[in-house]
Amino acid sequence: MGMISRDEIKKLAGLARIGIGDEEATELAGEIDAILDYVGQVKEVVGDGSDTPLKVRGAGGDMNMNVFREDTDPNESGVYTDAILKEMPATEKGYLKVKKIL
Repeated sequence: MGMISRDEIKKLAGLARIGIGDEEATELAGEIDAILDYVGQVKEVVGDGSDTPLKVRGAGGDMNMNVFREDTDPNESGVYTDAILKEMPATEKGYLKVKKIL
């Protein structure tokens, strides 16, 4: 017997105003049970209750690695703006102009 029954699936579908038949409810119950089983396995691996962060071993074998680079040589603000805006089909006040979507 699974964690969630076919009747519970039908009740949830009714609350969501989704019409499903008995066969589909049975199929969904099996799929949800599989998902819940998988989540349980992940919780066993990850959630042992401690506040210890997960450690990832980097390519060099080190456990804690910085994935961010130092921003040592940033571009000056606006240096490339004019060149980029010249490539745009339409601009307005220094911005790319697009069609209204709403």
